[in-house]
Amino acid sequence: MAESAEPRSLAVFGSTGSVGRSTLDLVAQSNGDFQVDVLTAHRSVSELAEQARRHGCNLAVIAEPELYGDLKDALAGEPIEVAAGAEALVEAAERASDLVMAAIVGAAGLPATMAAVRRGATIALANKETLICAGPLVMEAVSRHGATFLPVDSEHNAIFQVLEDKQIDCVDRIVLTASGGPFRTMAQDDMEAVTPAQAVAHPNWSMGAKISVDSATMMNKGLEIIEAHHLFGLPNEQIDVVVHPQSIIHSLVAYKDGSMLAQLGVPDMRVPIAYALSWPQRMATNIPQLDLVEVATLTFEPPDMGRFPALRLAREALSGGGGAPTVLNAANEVAVAAFLEGGIGFLDICRTIERALERFDGSVLGGLEDVLALDADARRFATETLSNGSGGLVRAVAQ
Repeated sequence: MAESAEPRSLAVFGSTGSVGRSTLDLVAQSNGDFQVDVLTAHRSVSELAEQARRHGCNLAVIAEPELYGDLKDALAGEPIEVAAGAEALVEAAERASDLVMAAIVGAAGLPATMAAVRRGATIALANKETLICAGPLVMEAVSRHGATFLPVDSEHNAIFQVLEDKQIDCVDRIVLTASGGPFRTMAQDDMEAVTPAQAVAHPNWSMGAKISVDSATMMNKGLEIIEAHHLFGLPNEQIDVVVHPQSIIHSLVAYKDGSMLAQLGVPDMRVPIAYALSWPQRMATNIPQLDLVEVATLTFEPPDMGRFPALRLAREALSGGGGAPTVLNAANEVAVAAFLEGGIGFLDICRTIERALERFDGSVLGGLEDVLALDADARRFATETLSNGSGGLVRAVAQ
């Protein structure tokens, strides 16, 4: 990354998650190219305080209001402002940071991301649920306020890197690659007994628990189809998925002239994060270079739609439009949380999502309030469905 007169100010929302930690690792390597302005976390007070001290941030925000005192005590004597709660997250997003890393997991990240959009910010978007829940509203706001989205998901970042400027009309299709997760070859009957520990053990990527489970169900790829539709303006039928177990090719763009462009790299989230941080330039990192001779073989196969119904459900939600993707995401978050708590089986995740999609219609969402209301309704329905279906074992996890 070229030297600049002043470091760029950076806000990291979700700094204690896997993307947030990787972002701060790259910041530490950047030789002063960034000044960390804001760091936020959900509940991890001690880690947030340690990050705030180490990076000299100006504001630290904890999402859970009852933890304000703990964070205040942890940062006592430091010249760091402390805040807590949902409103504080939105206010932090409204600060004039040069770059916002939106890495809060789930729909909880939507209000802060929208606040950053409304001030016309440059946003490195790692929170795919923002576009799943409210894609049309968010993209209209991006256009109206002159904000910039830099996709961080490895697949969308790959497409962003190889999609020639203003050449979307020349694209035949885009191809999202998927590792297939840990259960790619497991018999479907055996998947009934899958444990949370097995589901979070991704073969290639180091990710948080929720995202790892989404990879295991392939819901992450379904969500990425919806995200790609909004980011790149392509319809459902021009977005393909191919299983690529080595996770070396991160996605491809097929042009109408027969050319197919791909972005390759080691499976390390710091690669797309680094590109988003330094765009439109590139920054030096200590990430290992890809050795094609060592890799030797790249393989591809179609996704098994029977074993992974999440892909079908996501495509149906995208085709249904309106609030269907919001319901899909809400039910998935509730079901994954219940699975991780041991309350339901692995295959119950998609069963719960399908029931929720059958329960709610795809009515048009007029604004952010409608999105949040539908999200809450879908979470309540999914929680009640799981509780009734599992003999009351599932604790309420609706937010």
